[in-house]
Amino acid sequence: MSESPQATPQAQNKPQKAESASRGVGRVMKYMAVRLVTLFITVVIGVYLTILIANMGGYVDQIRRGEIQEAAQQRVLTDQALKNLPPEARTKRLEEIIKLEEKRYGLDKPFVVRSMGYLSDAVTLSLGRSQNISSDSGSRQVRLILLERLPATVLLFGTADLLLFFVSLFIGLALSRRYGSFWDKFIVTLSPLSAAPGWFFGIFLIAFFSAYLRILPFGGMVAVPPPDNRLDYFISLLYHMILPVLAITVSSIFISAYGNRTFFLIYSSEDYVEMAKAKGLKSQDVERRYVLRPTLPTIITGFAFTLIGLWTGAPIFETVFNWPGLGRVIFQAVGLYDTPVIVASVVLFAYLLAITVFLLDFIYALVDPRVKIGGEGKSA
Repeated sequence: MSESPQATPQAQNKPQKAESASRGVGRVMKYMAVRLVTLFITVVIGVYLTILIANMGGYVDQIRRGEIQEAAQQRVLTDQALKNLPPEARTKRLEEIIKLEEKRYGLDKPFVVRSMGYLSDAVTLSLGRSQNISSDSGSRQVRLILLERLPATVLLFGTADLLLFFVSLFIGLALSRRYGSFWDKFIVTLSPLSAAPGWFFGIFLIAFFSAYLRILPFGGMVAVPPPDNRLDYFISLLYHMILPVLAITVSSIFISAYGNRTFFLIYSSEDYVEMAKAKGLKSQDVERRYVLRPTLPTIITGFAFTLIGLWTGAPIFETVFNWPGLGRVIFQAVGLYDTPVIVASVVLFAYLLAITVFLLDFIYALVDPRVKIGGEGKSA
């Protein structure tokens, strides 16, 4: 009877590799599931707290009841048929109108019950209708109001933030090469200026370029009336974007460049960078492989949060420049106690934030081999 040939080492390793790969996939799937559940619970808690704050624990309901009573009394005074009724019948009719309106707004239920309904609608993105704010087209649906104002906010802050991101990145890299130079000290000295918000610089820019020099518009998105020709409209839009984009850039460029310069300096002093220089590698190769790559997680994080930060806009900034974006809508909603608009904006931002945080975990593992998924000592 002949003996069967012994299995080669490669053949013996195949089942082990397959088993290891299977464990790795299972570990990643488990991590994804736990991470998604955790983020969803966080979003739900944040949204419910927003509902409580936006409604002031039920105080807004009292304001709404007062508005309903005032509107019902005004209706009774202006409706001739109701005015001709006997006093008792008119009072009864007034109470019926108030009850119907309160039921329409859901005020006939306790606030805790209604808050759970608000939470369910918010989590499922049933944004409902605005109670006080109408869009320019006359619709009162929250979804349409937000979508109508979103392009203006994305255009302004997207342009400014992307310009700021890449300019500060290249300035930070240039400063790290010239540590201790005049420009390095100049940027470090001016970095505290970024403590002032963009609208603060915007006021001075408007006063100088618009009021004094009269070469740029005070605010708005386009000229009034808007140009009919598309090219003229585009030129007018760019003309009106100069001051707000400049205000955003000036307010953050120094601290952003200083932060990037600090990160690059930290990684430029590592031992492996000195070894790469000693081997005779070009400075560009050293920066690309040994300085920029370790800082990619930080750079990607800043870039991702810059993009999702476009959603919220800037209420005071857009008000100063009379820019018709999401920030002004949210500002109006807060002033009018318009809970649906406030909650809807927070919910959508919370979902964008949760998705971004979830994806960043895997992007980190792809760009940086030191990052592990699942915490079991194996990289992605």
